[in-house]
Amino acid sequence: MITAITNAKIFDGEKLIEATTVLIEGEKIISVGGVVPVHAVTIDAKGKTLLPGLIDAHVHTSEEGLRDALNFGVTTELEMMGGFTRSGREEQLKGIDDIADVRSAGMGVTPPGGHPDELMPGDGEIPDFVLKELEKLSEEERNARLVAHAHDHEHAAAELASPDEAVAFVQEQVRQGADYIKIMIEEGSVLAAPGLPVLSQEIMRAAVEEAHRQNKITLAHVLTVESAKKAIDIGIDGLAHIFIDRPDTTADLVKRIADADVFVTPCLVLNSSIIGNSASELASDTRVNSKLSEEWVETLNSSFNTYPQGSMEDNYRNVMDLHRAGVDILVGTDVSVPVPSLGGLAHGASVHHEMQLLVKAGFTPVEALQSATSKTARRFSLNDRGRIVEGARADLLLVEGDPTTHISDTLSISEVWLRGDRKINKNY
Repeated sequence: MITAITNAKIFDGEKLIEATTVLIEGEKIISVGGVVPVHAVTIDAKGKTLLPGLIDAHVHTSEEGLRDALNFGVTTELEMMGGFTRSGREEQLKGIDDIADVRSAGMGVTPPGGHPDELMPGDGEIPDFVLKELEKLSEEERNARLVAHAHDHEHAAAELASPDEAVAFVQEQVRQGADYIKIMIEEGSVLAAPGLPVLSQEIMRAAVEEAHRQNKITLAHVLTVESAKKAIDIGIDGLAHIFIDRPDTTADLVKRIADADVFVTPCLVLNSSIIGNSASELASDTRVNSKLSEEWVETLNSSFNTYPQGSMEDNYRNVMDLHRAGVDILVGTDVSVPVPSLGGLAHGASVHHEMQLLVKAGFTPVEALQSATSKTARRFSLNDRGRIVEGARADLLLVEGDPTTHISDTLSISEVWLRGDRKINKNY
């Protein structure tokens, strides 16, 4: 069966194009523009804009999180620490078709007691949010999830005390099917946990070099300029956060990032929460709260609030300095679980919020959309998505209005397709 989406404005991942028709057959886009076959199922998209499915370049997710993401037109989530490597996807997500696609770093490279241990219960204890999720599952699904949790804890607890151990750790993540490798560089001052252990430059560099030998890109968790400098020194490919501070040395760091062709996923929504801002305005939007559970709405209305001395104006200046220097900026959120202490974030919804904050910082709406689609796909070698072109996966988002002019129109979701399958059909 061929589906024809007609009379739409089309943002192809890079720009608005002249064509107004897209043809889908099976999982693929078979034509952009051209004649509509007489036997096609036609969807009249007059007054609407068709976009590639959105990509969240920084999450910690679950089946529920992936489902929420898809409801907001986020068709791919990139997990930056968790269990959804290739083997994890095969064990936990096989046969589930109402969730966003996911890629994963597996477990992050971090020392014993290092970030994110300060956010977690000790001794392998299962967090309350996981227990709540388990209550919704069948006995078979629950047992599978418990096995996965035990596996994740076992591999997260590896002691990394030498370069050789870092190499072995990276090799194990790759064996499990990690799509890229994540390294933690977090001493805790921004997260109200000063004194967290950080691996030596020698150990982290060994991890990066092994990842590159395994043809995997590397990302670093950093929240300060000094941590970002360490990441650049070890040859990292991408920063999974933007630095929240802005010392006099910031301009030098921006130049080094640009010269090294390192990409940055700012997660402005996270930094805003760390500074103490909730996402209450987003939570009050009926286009958002109608799709979320009470727990997630409560989480949006909360914040981390661990670094109230921070300034969002500094964050906006930092991201615009990078953008003007030619650094690829990707949309990501660092959303994880519905816990108020990790507040201000929700799967799917926060991608739209991040684009709004990028525009507030000085991006054009088109630039923000590029950062949520084609730029992320290119930097993660997801060559089958992020664009509306012939042969691409039919991961698509249809919205009322024109988000290339008004970025908040991305939340006025009319239809969502995942691999050509129509997942949401909202008639206005």
